[in-house]
Amino acid sequence: MEERKPKILLAEDDTNLGMVLKNYLELNDYDVELCRDGILALAAFRREKFDICLLDIMMPNMDGFKLAEEIRDVDPDIPLFFLSAKTMKEDIIQGYKLGADDYIAKPFDSELLLLKIKAILKRNQELNSKEEEQHEFQIGSYAFNSRLRTLAHNGDSHTLSPKENELLHMLCEHKNDLLPRELALKKIWGSDTYFNGRSMDVYIAKLRKYLKDDPNIEIVNIHGNGFRLVVKEL
Repeated sequence: MEERKPKILLAEDDTNLGMVLKNYLELNDYDVELCRDGILALAAFRREKFDICLLDIMMPNMDGFKLAEEIRDVDPDIPLFFLSAKTMKEDIIQGYKLGADDYIAKPFDSELLLLKIKAILKRNQELNSKEEEQHEFQIGSYAFNSRLRTLAHNGDSHTLSPKENELLHMLCEHKNDLLPRELALKKIWGSDTYFNGRSMDVYIAKLRKYLKDDPNIEIVNIHGNGFRLVVKEL
């Protein structure tokens, strides 16, 4: 039986770039659906199952940022790359805040993009196939289940995003000890680049907010080294 090719949603309104990229990726054994505006891309995403999304930002009818929000509402787990000529720091930060796995500035090297796609798909495959030795943790007055991606407190339960879940799981594995910044970045984001580091800082801030109702819990930033999940035992 023929193995299924990974399927890519490519949202790109530049006709030439879109076709060149589609053909290049298909030559490298990917199944690519090219859409030339955000509305068409969202319709395709709702209609079919994709393994990764490559999104231009400046598109007609619906821009890439709005498209990313809509995609995340449907499937918070899908890997997502922005491909954009917008290189302002604010745009890049917004992309990562929307949960992007990478933000690639145009013009870019197609071979480098291919390597990034392979790396993120391999990482996701490893995460999905991984059998965790421990998936239930007590964090002060919180109950965390990394298999269900739930964080419960006083009868209320919150579902974490995949990256929030993996980061909190790693912090729990290193509870009251140092979680090296480089280790978390490479395991969850795939590389320890500056922008991935900024993305992780956003997720750390989210976890602090989720855990704020227990004063005995603190996520401490060890400058230049990483983070410690400190839980005071009563």
